[in-house]
Amino acid sequence: MNKILILDFGSQYTQLIARRVREAGVYCEIHPYNKVPALDGVKGVILSGSPASVSDEDAPQPILDGIRGKMPVLGICYGAQWLARVGGGKVARAAAREYGRAELRISADDPLFHGMKPSSTVWMSHGDSILSMPYPIIATTADIPCAAFKIPGEPTWGIQFHPEVHHSEQGAILLRNFAVDICGCAPDWTPANFVDTTVASLRETIGDGEVILGLSGGVDSSVAALLLHKAIGPRLHCIFVDSGLLRKGEFAQVLASFEGMGLDVRGVDASELFFSDLKGVTEPEAKRKIIGRDYVQVFEKEARKIPGARFLAQGTIYPDVIESAPVKGPSATIKSHHNVGGLPERMSLKVVEPLRLLFKDEVRRVGAAIGLDPAILGRHPFPGPGLGIRVLSEVTREKVAVLQEADDIFIRALRAHGLYDKIWQAGAMLLPVRSVGVMGDERTYENCVALRAVTSVDGMTADWYPLPYNVLAEVSSDIINRVRGVNRVVYDVSSKPPATIEWE
Repeated sequence: MNKILILDFGSQYTQLIARRVREAGVYCEIHPYNKVPALDGVKGVILSGSPASVSDEDAPQPILDGIRGKMPVLGICYGAQWLARVGGGKVARAAAREYGRAELRISADDPLFHGMKPSSTVWMSHGDSILSMPYPIIATTADIPCAAFKIPGEPTWGIQFHPEVHHSEQGAILLRNFAVDICGCAPDWTPANFVDTTVASLRETIGDGEVILGLSGGVDSSVAALLLHKAIGPRLHCIFVDSGLLRKGEFAQVLASFEGMGLDVRGVDASELFFSDLKGVTEPEAKRKIIGRDYVQVFEKEARKIPGARFLAQGTIYPDVIESAPVKGPSATIKSHHNVGGLPERMSLKVVEPLRLLFKDEVRRVGAAIGLDPAILGRHPFPGPGLGIRVLSEVTREKVAVLQEADDIFIRALRAHGLYDKIWQAGAMLLPVRSVGVMGDERTYENCVALRAVTSVDGMTADWYPLPYNVLAEVSSDIINRVRGVNRVVYDVSSKPPATIEWE
């Protein structure tokens, strides 16, 4: 199979490059810059961005023997600056960090830009800048003289902007030009293709073993369940754990939703374990790791009831991975996820994650390809640790009950006003803040609830959703009047970045 190789220098956006390439129908793989795999089938290489500076003593230094001059190379941001520096150019700290939108002005007829407008918006995010360049410059912006260059005598390009980010208006065209037209890859990578190759890989990995899957009822674990069921049939055993941290009524709803799908689903009430272990814990990372550990403990207990169970399957997707650990490269850790950051070192089950390198929208397309119920496909993402990370203090049954009621009012209102399907993710947070209020003739000193609703494509970036004032007023009034212990409601108008979607 022809493919594009992406060498990761630690950028948080590396997987977005892969996602854009796959949107063009081209298969691609990400590997650490210092672990270049065999080049069988590789038609071109992309060098990612990085949080590092090329001027650092320990700056990442890729070894491109057998690559440069023999196949097309595209350096993005750090990748471009590294190419410029090793070629004799000058790269140094910019007078001001170049971050945000800029206007790209194409100054040369180059196949990398075919089909693009002469001027378009691109996204900048770099502290270094190319100050002098031995190679022909093929694009500029108002602030930087070298936004893109081409190395003569070899099919190598460098660009200082990020075409993979959706803010770059024509970035998808540029990446398609590179992958399809310049590298010559056939655009035949599709959800159906992913299903076929993944099912075959699962059969080879699992063999005749039995698999336990932690089902949540969300899109990710549901698609993972159907892929595994397609691969191994009745040897898949789905466990749905009631941690006590689910949304209101979710345990019964999820069990009911999987009736008739042919899956072996078992419900386990383990809420006492979770609340006991979370007692007195307030630090977010500690919460996540405890919740992850307890999930695995429950799964392993259930696995002992199933002869031959050797694997734990999870619906882990890439935004979980990239925010948790440098799995495919030296990317900076933002936060751990219980799927990938809270597993005990001596777990007796081997982990299987069929969706590990997909984004949410890609997971939905795969789900549609294998016939998942549209009602499940359209569900908002919900954090693996559940409401445990939406109670921003010690987690207790009483606090979770308050948050469940407030969250239920919010989600029901979004559905009633036809807004649910316009929003990527929504939910309520119970803040560790109490404030004075007045109800009737009495003074109150009660809790504050924050509402969060965002739009996104892949979860890597997100914008807050402008809920109509009448909806906010209705939700606020209903929460304060119906949820005992809450006397104040606020709305979060922060985007990602710099904020994250969840507060913890």
